[in-house]
Amino acid sequence: MLVRFVIVLLAALPVWAGEVVVLASGFRMEADRVERAGGVMQLMPSTAAALGADPEDPAENIDAGARYLRDLLLKYDGGLYRALAAYNAGPGAVDRYRGVPPYRETLSYVEKVLERYRRLAGGKRRAGR
Repeated sequence: MLVRFVIVLLAALPVWAGEVVVLASGFRMEADRVERAGGVMQLMPSTAAALGADPEDPAENIDAGARYLRDLLLKYDGGLYRALAAYNAGPGAVDRYRGVPPYRETLSYVEKVLERYRRLAGGKRRAGR
């Protein structure tokens, strides 16, 4: 059931969103936790709670992560760099720096997601900052 859910979800998401999952956990619920984040989408407990999701339930975790990415894209007017940075470092950091914060981990994360996306998209698309 979960595999079918993931296939349907990824078919509906932009290619780059699947790369968030790959980098976050490699589709493993038991992936090493970063800080207190957990599950397939490595959601912080407060983010999962705000989205009404059980972070330990794979389907809810993926659904909440996808909705959170959508919300961040809306917040940053489609700016993929800022949305990905906010997913990694938090929207407060992106707002404080008025863009991608100069954190080594966040800069690396954004570039890794976008590099994988470019490879899958054949290098033809360019993401908005």
